[in-house]
Amino acid sequence: MVQEPCSISLPQKRYYRQRAHSNPIADHCFDYPAHPDNVIWQEFYPNITPDQHVEFADIGCGYGGFLVTLGEMFPDRLAIGLEIRVKVSDYVMDRIKALRTLHPGKYNNIACLRTNAMKYLPNYFRKAQLDKMFFLYPDPHFKRAKHKWRIINQALLSEYAYVLRKGGLVYTMTDVEDLHNWIVQHMKKHPLYERLTDEDEKADPITPKLYHSSEEGTKVVRNKGDHFLAIFRRI
Repeated sequence: MVQEPCSISLPQKRYYRQRAHSNPIADHCFDYPAHPDNVIWQEFYPNITPDQHVEFADIGCGYGGFLVTLGEMFPDRLAIGLEIRVKVSDYVMDRIKALRTLHPGKYNNIACLRTNAMKYLPNYFRKAQLDKMFFLYPDPHFKRAKHKWRIINQALLSEYAYVLRKGGLVYTMTDVEDLHNWIVQHMKKHPLYERLTDEDEKADPITPKLYHSSEEGTKVVRNKGDHFLAIFRRI
């Protein structure tokens, strides 16, 4: 008897549910390269060429909605989503695999990696490699004692500046005004960043996508919540 091929469908989130927050300071078990030259990018991007490298990083990519949008907007550039939670990163990987099968020739420019971006970014990216970094709806860590866990802080901003090329952009979006003010305060205080003007933010074709492409952004729109946007340039 000839078996019919199995139909391919996108993974369902209900099978990948996990707590919304994760302690980034905890000693999670991660395999990570000693140096960016040790990363085998062919395992993530099947069609990568020797002159290509990852240029966009979605830090804390969640369920990958915005990462998929990036892949559609920039088909010739490589984007990666970094996610610390096991089941959530598994979902994104399965989602990309299904999208590649359903749409042959597409979505080969996006990938997901489970890692801790607060610890291992320089292990994956060379100096001045990235053109854009995205921090969309990061964990606000409301308690003062946990502010050190926030993904934007003075020490980490220097690491982000290391992997960003001059003129590269950092996109931040949150629905928590206190966190937005924290981000702006720390970014302005750092000597290697300048904030874009409102006009420049509006002129960026990515800006409209920041509001609703991610699952968290869609939830904020649905609940009629506030969005607080700030984009910074590496100088």
